[in-house]
Amino acid sequence: MPSINSPLGARPSRFRRERVLIVGCGDVGLRAVSLLRGRMRLMALTSSPARAPLLRQAGVTPIIANLDAPTTLRRLSGLATRVLHLAPPARVDGAQWWRDARTLALARVLRLRSLPSTFVYGSTSGVYGDCGGARISETRAVRPDTPRAHRRVDAERTVRWLGRAGVSARILRIPGIYAPDRDGGTPRERLKKGTPVLRSEDDVYTNHIHADDLARACVAALWRGGPQRVFHASDDSELKMGDYVDLAARLYGFPRPPRIAREEAQAQLPLSLLSFMGESRRLDNTRLKRELRVHLRHPTVETGLRSGS
Repeated sequence: MPSINSPLGARPSRFRRERVLIVGCGDVGLRAVSLLRGRMRLMALTSSPARAPLLRQAGVTPIIANLDAPTTLRRLSGLATRVLHLAPPARVDGAQWWRDARTLALARVLRLRSLPSTFVYGSTSGVYGDCGGARISETRAVRPDTPRAHRRVDAERTVRWLGRAGVSARILRIPGIYAPDRDGGTPRERLKKGTPVLRSEDDVYTNHIHADDLARACVAALWRGGPQRVFHASDDSELKMGDYVDLAARLYGFPRPPRIAREEAQAQLPLSLLSFMGESRRLDNTRLKRELRVHLRHPTVETGLRSGS
């Protein structure tokens, strides 16, 4: 006879169901929820009580806690069978500017009791720094150039530390996320302002992923792929940044933005935009398709932008 202590025993159904915790349940997290809803118990960490009604309406149980206050996280210990972590690192000044204390706090509390079987972390392709336009695979060494990218590298180290404890840890390195129904998800506002782009000889390759495709990749990684694996969550586009903005202008009926030299851009554009103009790379997504078996509904930017125009 099966024992009540056995995984095959007569436990209450709420303990037999998969329990998925989403940390950082914003736009992409909610898109993942729509793929998972009804199949398992869904929970989401939020530091804002005002956001709880929205999460409940989406079919998610809100858990009020704060990644920046580790003592509030203890109730997460042993709670979920699978975890999707999409929360970005906090900006840090001072000697610890390169650390991601949020991911470390989460990993520590998860190790207090029974571990989740899978932990998926949404990182950034910015960990590679400038690759001179080269086409790169997940085996390329990281070389972060910005404080933000350094914090992501630190978070990835923490995720691997959690993986060594017995969790199937998977890291998605994510480029620019776009979608017509996402806040700031297209260059439309940039085109309205007439913000310049780099001239062709100074331009950089950029990578993209439609928010719906990214949600599918996140869900797939919760169940598929080997442990301690990195995946490029990127579509099939190989566009330079100026060509991407020109394409959007054509699709939306806006004039093409002016092209300027890099020296002019450094004098005219904000540092936040210039940081993206200083890195050029093309992400190989072969592993994403082969191991996670993700079917990209929007394999190119043009397809994705047209779908919502």
